[in-house]
Amino acid sequence: MNDLEARLLAAHARGDTRALVGLYTEAGEHANSAVAQGFYLTHAYVYALELGDVRATGLHARLVAMGRET
Repeated sequence: MNDLEARLLAAHARGDTRALVGLYTEAGEHANSAVAQGFYLTHAYVYALELGDVRATGLHARLVAMGRET
């Protein structure tokens, strides 16, 4: 398990939704494929929406640009 995976699991374990937005965004930026990138960024977006976090706007724009959201 790499450091990012460990940080994601720890954030999930503590229920730290704010951290999950950042960590899933980070995972999307380091993903090895477009499918993985979309997966991680979608998770970041959903958590941002759940929080009412301003990062949701930028994540939504990225997903639209990827053809994953309208």
